Amino acid sequence: MAVRTWFSLLALAMVAVQLIGTGMAYERPPARKMYIVLDDEDQDPTHPDQVHISMAGADKMRITWMTKDETPAEVHYGTAQGELASSATGSTRSYKYAMYTSGTIHDVVIGPLNANTVYYYRCGSSGPEFSFKTPPSQFPIRIAVAGDFGQTEWTKSTLDHISKSNYDLLLLAGDLSYADFYQPLWDSFGRLVEPLASQRPWMTTTGNHDVEKIIVVHPEKFTSYNARWHMPFEESGSTSNLYYSFEVAGVHVVALGSYTDFGSDSDQYKWLQADLGKVDRKRTPWLVVMLHAPWYNSNSAHQGEEESDGMRESMEEMLYKARVDVVFAGHVHAYERFVSSLLPIFTNHTHISIKSHY
Repeated sequence: MAVRTWFSLLALAMVAVQLIGTGMAYERPPARKMYIVLDDEDQDPTHPDQVHISMAGADKMRITWMTKDETPAEVHYGTAQGELASSATGSTRSYKYAMYTSGTIHDVVIGPLNANTVYYYRCGSSGPEFSFKTPPSQFPIRIAVAGDFGQTEWTKSTLDHISKSNYDLLLLAGDLSYADFYQPLWDSFGRLVEPLASQRPWMTTTGNHDVEKIIVVHPEKFTSYNARWHMPFEESGSTSNLYYSFEVAGVHVVALGSYTDFGSDSDQYKWLQADLGKVDRKRTPWLVVMLHAPWYNSNSAHQGEEESDGMRESMEEMLYKARVDVVFAGHVHAYERFVSSLLPIFTNHTHISIKSHY
């Protein structure tokens, strides 16, 4: 009980929001101007750009970055600054979206790594040296939770707040860049978050602003997100980057896709059923779910959405039977906390929507 309470306090304290008192109407603060991080045109075309890391199994980390030119996907790393004796190679890819062509996206998994340890690394054969810290193997663990980042001065303020929190891992519940079809904004977002996302694992899921489907012009969904933010779906037995799970310390985290099929005959539903069936509460006493469209909210503009109501009708009972502890969501741009309608009051099963910062 002490362990669970400790984790609860840490997790909720790290949410980049402030609690709204019971019965108080929420007034959204005024919008702030865009915060764009432009490309350095004079930079070496092999220089690593938009570096971020994510967990890729129990003791491995995925390093992702972009270069203007094609270069080998290799990472050199070690536990002492300037002494990068270990190395790993990976793959590269790029994508097209209408008239836009991305740079070369590099994807390298390194490990096995020790828990709660600082590693230094370099992307490619030259360039700057970065560092990250692996999460602990047991409690306590500090998890930051955010959603609907976008790219405004509110985003910068939120990132500054998170950077001071000494967190171990970040959960980002969808709507990353708010590029909304304009692909250079994905590049700007990658540069904006690099100072944090290159130092701690960022685990993400998709929101409505990440779909970017254009009939006839670009009929494929999530092209940019899938190319840039590779999550550990293969490691968790999923067939899609849009839903996956991972374990960290004593927590089993499930990331779901609100904007992909979730009916009882869908691959996501079947995968979730199998994944929850494998959870060992002795090893991971906490079971956390992250998605974008909240199953409960009081925002009049977000009532009756299929991604919320339909997904709840399809999956809520499954989560209830699995005794999920907390569900984090984004989308409504305000902090709200609800108890599932399937549960009697005074239980610990909670749905939390994350407040926007703009």
